[in-house]
Amino acid sequence: MKKTEKNYKTSVLIKRFMPYYSKYIGTVIFDLFCASLTTICEIILPLIMRKITNAGMNDISTLTVDFILKVGVLYLLLRIIDAAAYYYMAYIGHVMGTRIETDMRRDAYAHLHKLSNTYFNNTKVGQIMGRITNDLFDVTEFSHHCPEEFFIAGIKGIVSFIILMNINIPLTVIIFVIIPIMILICKKLNAKMRQTFRSQRVMIGELNARIEDSLLGQKVVKAFANEDIEQQKFEKDNKEFFSIKKLSYKFMGAFSTTTRMFDGIMYATVVVVGSLFMIKGKITPGDLVAYLLYVTTFIATVRRIIEFSEQFQRGLTGIERFLQIMDADIEIFDEPDAKKLINPKGDIEFKDVSFEYPDDHNRIFTHLNLNIKSGEKIAFVGPSGGGKTTLCNLIPRFYDVTGGEILLDGKNIKKYTLKSLRENIGVVQQDVYLFSGTVYENISYGKPGATMEEVVEAAKKAGAHEFITELKDGYDTYVGERGVKLSGGQKQRISIARVFLKNPPIIILDEATSALDNESEFAVARSLNKLAEGRTTITIAHRLSTIRNSDRILVLTDEGIVEEGNHAQLLEKKGIYYKFYEMANKLN
Repeated sequence: MKKTEKNYKTSVLIKRFMPYYSKYIGTVIFDLFCASLTTICEIILPLIMRKITNAGMNDISTLTVDFILKVGVLYLLLRIIDAAAYYYMAYIGHVMGTRIETDMRRDAYAHLHKLSNTYFNNTKVGQIMGRITNDLFDVTEFSHHCPEEFFIAGIKGIVSFIILMNINIPLTVIIFVIIPIMILICKKLNAKMRQTFRSQRVMIGELNARIEDSLLGQKVVKAFANEDIEQQKFEKDNKEFFSIKKLSYKFMGAFSTTTRMFDGIMYATVVVVGSLFMIKGKITPGDLVAYLLYVTTFIATVRRIIEFSEQFQRGLTGIERFLQIMDADIEIFDEPDAKKLINPKGDIEFKDVSFEYPDDHNRIFTHLNLNIKSGEKIAFVGPSGGGKTTLCNLIPRFYDVTGGEILLDGKNIKKYTLKSLRENIGVVQQDVYLFSGTVYENISYGKPGATMEEVVEAAKKAGAHEFITELKDGYDTYVGERGVKLSGGQKQRISIARVFLKNPPIIILDEATSALDNESEFAVARSLNKLAEGRTTITIAHRLSTIRNSDRILVLTDEGIVEEGNHAQLLEKKGIYYKFYEMANKLN
C-alpha cells in the first residue's frame, strides 16, 4: 500500500526554507532597501497633492512657479531613484530567487541518489521529475517576492495608517474595521487555494508519469495496437487535471472578486463619509484628496498582498513537495565508523542472513548461510521468486539485510563506505541501461575520465570493438535514449566493456544473456568468461549452458539453498537441477 505523504504547516515550511536565504542575506537586505526606496514615491505623492490642493483652495498666491518647479524636480529625482531600485529588484532579486531554486534542486537531486531502491519502487519518476523541476519554478518567485511584498506592505500600511489617523481619526477607524473582515474571508479562500494547488501539483506528476510510461513503452503499445487504450488513459488523467485546475480558478476568481468587492466598499466609505465630514468642516478638500490617494495606495497594497497570496500558496506547495523528497528516509547509509574498502580479496560470507522487503514485508529468505571464496565462480539457479537477484542485490547494499550479516574479507560490509564498496563490485544485468550519449561516454562511465585508449582496450576485451568500429561514427556514435539504436547483444557487450574498464575484483552477472539470441549469447558469454578470470564471480542464469563451468552451482528456492555442487555432481543427484537440465534439453 502506498505510503501517504506528509503535509506541513505553513510555519514549518517557512522555518525549513529560511536556511536557503543565509547565503544571500546581503542581497536580501539590499533588495529590501531598494523596496523601501520604491515605496517613498508612492507615499510622498499624496502629501504633495495635499499641499498643492489646500494651497489652491485657501491661498493660491502661495503656489509660485518656483515652488511648483522645485516640487516637480524633487519628484522626478525620486522617480529616477525608484527606477534604479526597481531594476535591482527585478533583476538581481529574481536572480537571487533563481539561485535559491538552483540550490534546492541540487540538494533534492543529491538526496535522491542517496535513497534506496524501495523509494523508487514506490514513487513514479514523473512525480519526482515534477518535484525537482516544475514545483521549484514557483519557489523562485516566492523566495524573491515574499520578503519584498510583506516588507513593502508593512511600510505602506504603517505609514498610511499614521498619516490617515493624523488627517481624520473617525474615518480611519471605519476603514480599518473593514480590513479584518476582508482578511478573515480571504484566509478561508486561501486555505482552499492551497489544497487545490497541492492537488494540481500531484496531478501534474501523475500526468507526466502517464506520458513517460506510454512513450517509453510505445513499441509495446504499437505491437498490441493499443493506441486507443493509451489515449483513453491519458484522456482520463487529462480531464482530471482539467477539473482540478478549473477548481483552482474557481477559488482564485472568488478570491479576486472578494478583494474587489471590499475595495469598492472602502472607496465608497471614503467618498460618502469623507464628503459628509467635509460638509461639516471636519476635513479640508486637500485633506480629503490626500486621504483618498492614501486609501488608494493602501488598498492597492492590501490587494497586492492578497493577490500575492496565490503565488505565496504556489511557493509553499513547491517547498512542501521539495521537503517530501528531502524528508524521505535514507535507508542505506554509511555507518559512523565506516572505513574505505581498499584492494579486497573477494571472500564473501552470508552469515545467518534474513531479508524481507521494507515496503511490503515480503520475506524472501531466512537464516541463509553461504561462503564464497576469493576468485571462485559460483552460479545461482532456481525458480523465479526464489531470491536469486535479491541475494545479489544485498552484496553492494542496494538493500540491507533484516537479519544476520554479510562479510567481505571477514568484515561486515556495513563497516565499509558505500562508495568504496560499490567501486569494487561490477554488475552486469539482463536489462542493460545505456545513457543517452555516445558509445565512448557509455563505456567510460565505468571509469570517469578514461582515455580513448583505455576505452578501446575495454571494448576489445568485451568483444565489442569490432561492431563499434563498423558503426557510422565509431565510438562517437549516438546510441539514442536507453541505447535504442543498438541491438540487445551490442548493448550487453557495451555494458560488459564498462565493467572491464571499471576492473572490479567482484563481479555479479544477473541473467546477463537470457534475453539474447543464440549468436549474441555466444559472443557475450565469451566476453563474460574473460571478464570473470581472476575475480570472485556470482552468476544468476536461467540458461544452464552459461554456468556449466562454474566452480559451484547453488539451487536457490523459497526454502533456501537446497542443492550445491558443480555441474556433474548435481546431475548425478538427479534433483531439482537435474530436472532443470532435462527441461532445457527438451526445449533445445
